[in-house]
Amino acid sequence: MLIGDIAVNSRLALAPMAGVSDASFRAICREYGAGLTFTEMVSAKALVCGDGKTRSLLYLSPDEHPSGVQIFGSDADCMARAAELALSVSGGDFIDINMGCPVGKIVRSGDGCALMRDPEAAYRIIKAVADAILRPVTVKIRKGWDRGCANAVEFALMAQDAGAAAVAVHGRTRAQMYSGAADWNIIREVKKALTIPVIANGDVFTAGDAARILRYTGADMAMIGRGAFGNPWIFRDANAALDGGEQPKQPSLSEKLSVAVRQFESAVALKGERVACLEARRYYSWYLRGVRRSSSLRERITKISSTRDIHSITEEISLGNC
Repeated sequence: MLIGDIAVNSRLALAPMAGVSDASFRAICREYGAGLTFTEMVSAKALVCGDGKTRSLLYLSPDEHPSGVQIFGSDADCMARAAELALSVSGGDFIDINMGCPVGKIVRSGDGCALMRDPEAAYRIIKAVADAILRPVTVKIRKGWDRGCANAVEFALMAQDAGAAAVAVHGRTRAQMYSGAADWNIIREVKKALTIPVIANGDVFTAGDAARILRYTGADMAMIGRGAFGNPWIFRDANAALDGGEQPKQPSLSEKLSVAVRQFESAVALKGERVACLEARRYYSWYLRGVRRSSSLRERITKISSTRDIHSITEEISLGNC
């Protein structure tokens, strides 16, 4: 499909997820078949104010294309300036505006999904960003704020009119957060209403889910979020399902451990050992779901503080499960 003039030769995208979809994890997911990736969302205000940590989140590897840079905020002028900065720093292919984040500290500032309750302000933001840059603009939204305000169709039409080149729809309301079931019907309604590409998001946890959400909604792409936690192989498997081929053999324990360590080592190179260790305390255990004896090492995993710890735990798991 085309996002503006950007060709995307895939039907699978990795969702932008704060604290998860960093450059190291994105590279691994692309290796296993994610055709479109996004930076973690960054604050437009922090970026414009020159915050170094925010700027570091914009790093894209030279071969990470096509890719989007996701920003959030509720001031149209600030968002326009941040979009220009974000593209200049990252070299990304397009800007993605987050209007779907449900987290309390985001919506309390009037950002993220809070904008779905103020379509006029959202229109001004999208138009300001689209007018400020020469690259496409996409928008990430939810079903709506709550069950009484499930306005995704109307909101997506507004985004299209404001200049959006594609819209990604998560089939839950803000009130649901990540509980309950994603409503694929609302995604299908958005797809029927729009002429620009639609990306379907929500409850894609298996290769079969990816095929089903595309078939059911008619969307142009499936976006995978939590289903990729510790499981970049979901992209490989989903591509096989979409092509009608046999499902690949599931990764061995050795492969899971190898990929977990590669992600860590990449993070060390990009962020330093201290930050990489803090992050590994969370994601390392994701790779070990279903692995015998991994639960007994959970306390050690939450205290990882060095590269030596990673290799020691990995070796112990490998030997203990032989």
